[in-house]
Amino acid sequence: MFGEKKQLDTTILITLAGLFVFSIIAVYSGSGQYVTDNPYHFAVRQVIWYGIGISMMIGIARFDYELLKRIAPYLYFICAGLLLLVYLFGTEKNGSQRWLSFGFIEIQPSEFMKIALIIYLASILSKIGSEKLAFKKSIMFTFRVGLVSIIPFLLIMVQPDLGSALVIIGITVSILVVSSISPKMIGLIFSIGAVFTSLLVYIFYFHQALFTRFFKPHQLSRIYGWLYPEQYTSDYGYQLQQAMLGIGSGQIGGKGVNQGVQVQSGKVPEAHTDFIFAVIGEEFGFIGSSILIFIYFLLIYRLVQIANESNDLFGSFICIGAVGLISLQVFQNIGMTIGVTPITGIALPFVSYGGSALLTNFIVIGLVLSVHLRTRKYLFADE
Repeated sequence: MFGEKKQLDTTILITLAGLFVFSIIAVYSGSGQYVTDNPYHFAVRQVIWYGIGISMMIGIARFDYELLKRIAPYLYFICAGLLLLVYLFGTEKNGSQRWLSFGFIEIQPSEFMKIALIIYLASILSKIGSEKLAFKKSIMFTFRVGLVSIIPFLLIMVQPDLGSALVIIGITVSILVVSSISPKMIGLIFSIGAVFTSLLVYIFYFHQALFTRFFKPHQLSRIYGWLYPEQYTSDYGYQLQQAMLGIGSGQIGGKGVNQGVQVQSGKVPEAHTDFIFAVIGEEFGFIGSSILIFIYFLLIYRLVQIANESNDLFGSFICIGAVGLISLQVFQNIGMTIGVTPITGIALPFVSYGGSALLTNFIVIGLVLSVHLRTRKYLFADE
């Protein structure tokens, strides 16, 4: 099926190897204060998750992604049905109802929906072709895309899971802006987004009673902790202050593995998951943090290249969906640890400890690799 020249993309594999190194060291260092009897507990489990994820990525890369176009609607509606089941019968943890429990295993359907949405939107917009649409036709397609995206967005928001809901928006906007819809339509989308954001800010500062109706208490705590960390030092404000203090104290070269004062004292909660960048900032310093960000830049740049090289629109849109998924997670996770964005439950891709998010990212990268392999097949067809 594949010629000798068919191989997984080297750049992507190198970047994943770099992220793996950062992940294992940071998970080990950031989880030591939680597991005193076995400090390697989470690091070993992360290695296992990586092994499972890489196996899935390679298997999906060898699968012909073009076959997914036929079943894209079914995948979407199955995942939407699972999200509805979460709303009706989901398991609640820490104030959020995000999981479906099957006794021996728990799944988080919002992660599956991210993959299904990328595939479904790619199938819808690939049917337009590469010619730019008139403004009226663009409205029709944008409305359809909006309807497809708003359903999972709302079902995820009521869990509530603001982080995953933002990822849904990021995926949708990323694919839309490179599609064939009219530039006027794209401008209108961003204008509506700007107006909506301005309206939220206005309501927050001048009509807080109305604002509190749309967010649950723990979400409000995260927002207030982000905007007024000095006044909310008993909750999320404390989290943010300690993370920023740790990152700042890392200076140029960092304090070394297991040497971070803020992290090792347990003052940075969830240091091996959501706040793992605080571990990297304090113990690896500016140099280590910059290397990590450069690796992400290289990965995203390569995803964009593969999208541009693909001779199939469906494949290109899948790659762009992957760009939206990963880049938004990186921006949001790092942003929340340095006070740029509100605190959400978004993990740092391929670095934070955890199974569901890690496997989701590996599956999406597997789809990108599948696009890359089949692009190379067509390029060498005449040789």
